Amino acid sequence: MPPMNQNPESTQFGRRIVTPEEKTGLVRGVFDSVAERYDIMNDLMSGGLHRLWKDSFVRRIRPRPGMRILDVAGGTGDIAFRMHNKAAKGADITIFDLNQNMLSVGRDRALNKGWSGDFEFVTGNAESLPFPDAHFDLYTIAFGLRNVTHVDKALSEAVRVLRPGGRFFCLEFSHVREPVLARLYDAYSFKAIPRIGGLVAKDKESYQYLVESIRKFPKQEALVTRMHEAGFKSACFSNLSAGIVAIHSGIRP
Repeated sequence: MPPMNQNPESTQFGRRIVTPEEKTGLVRGVFDSVAERYDIMNDLMSGGLHRLWKDSFVRRIRPRPGMRILDVAGGTGDIAFRMHNKAAKGADITIFDLNQNMLSVGRDRALNKGWSGDFEFVTGNAESLPFPDAHFDLYTIAFGLRNVTHVDKALSEAVRVLRPGGRFFCLEFSHVREPVLARLYDAYSFKAIPRIGGLVAKDKESYQYLVESIRKFPKQEALVTRMHEAGFKSACFSNLSAGIVAIHSGIRP
């Protein structure tokens, strides 16, 4: 059992019980392994749906020229590049990730698009952001919060670095509400996704962890509660694809 007052995801690496320190290192290792094929795997695993989810996410965010934006777990740049286009290239965007290999892929992609110097790439841990208080207008994290060892620390750090009135947006795999669809989704996730990961990314174990981490992540309402406890106001969520993913948002008072 996890220690008293410690949220269970901080000691869970998928279904394995580990120390919080071990989890951070193991997560870094997962993304070291899959960085080069991460985007290809997203297309294969979701049948391309991840592109629609990300487009919907950025439409709700409504980034604008002049905004100072932090994209946490931004890795290969998928969300940051969409915001860059949406803001007519007028936003100041920092792409932040635990994993240097993921950031290297994102930096190469930006260069290939002719966007040299359009982003700042920073390596670090979401639980201890190397930025001053009240620095950003917008904090985004897509498919990354469930990999954070201490989710509540990351949420508190998001509150800290946002200016008053700044907005938080999280896109994450969540919990399917419809029972029949949930069973089908579970069967696909646990049987097909690790197999695809083994064939394409040559790393079945990492994708087994990614599937298991989804099931261990807090349900939609539980994450809203934890956002309020971290200091956000007006925390809420909306489901996409019947809850396969959810968008959570909140405002820094």
